[in-house]
Amino acid sequence: MFTSSTRAVPDPVRVPRHIAIIMDGNGRWANKRLLPRVAGHRKGVEAVRATVRAAIGHGVEYLTLFAFSSENWRRPADEVTLLMELFARALEQEVAKLHASGIRFRVVGDTSRFDRRIRELVAEGEATTAGNTRLTLTVAANYGGRWDIAQAARAYFRAHPEALADGAALEPEAIEPWLTTAYAPEPDLFIRTGGEQRISNFLLWQLAYTEFYFTDLLWPDFDEAALGAAIESFAARERRFGQTGEQVHGNVA
Repeated sequence: MFTSSTRAVPDPVRVPRHIAIIMDGNGRWANKRLLPRVAGHRKGVEAVRATVRAAIGHGVEYLTLFAFSSENWRRPADEVTLLMELFARALEQEVAKLHASGIRFRVVGDTSRFDRRIRELVAEGEATTAGNTRLTLTVAANYGGRWDIAQAARAYFRAHPEALADGAALEPEAIEPWLTTAYAPEPDLFIRTGGEQRISNFLLWQLAYTEFYFTDLLWPDFDEAALGAAIESFAARERRFGQTGEQVHGNVA
């Protein structure tokens, strides 16, 4: 369990330990090339591979990718079906490679809506890679930040039914161990590609003191150089966590 940035000031770092990314722009990338949207999603898988390699090269410890939100079910049914097929294929083809590279694989989100084959592949991938420590790659699938907070509260009250009756105020630290990403530190850097500047219900609790970086690059065009630019921007920022600038500079060796 990692300490929340709202309770303690994290140690200063120049390279983010944890990067979270909304991979936006696959469909627009395909449309610009007069290709079907699924071609953009397939190209996006290649960008995931490149980003994982680049993250390892920079010494990032945790990488969380928003693959499918709880609101994405609103998309056209044929696109959702193709996305589910692509997800299953990626699980079948990529997990063994992740394991060979020493990468731990996790999925967060309400997986109950996925078909049995996807649920089995997720469980197998997580079990196979559980002991790996080179990088923790988390895929958020059928994930929503509000859902995450709600499920954490439900889990807390199931474990502590007495808390419902004692009238005590619910402190934030009571919920944190039940969040789906409790095994990871809060993201240091949040990246969104595709030119949009919003977080779209992603990691609402966890992004409390995360640095934001937006780029007009569409996700299939995001590469090692693009990740390097985002990390360079992060390294140039002063992270105060509620302190003054004078306090921050006094804390840095």
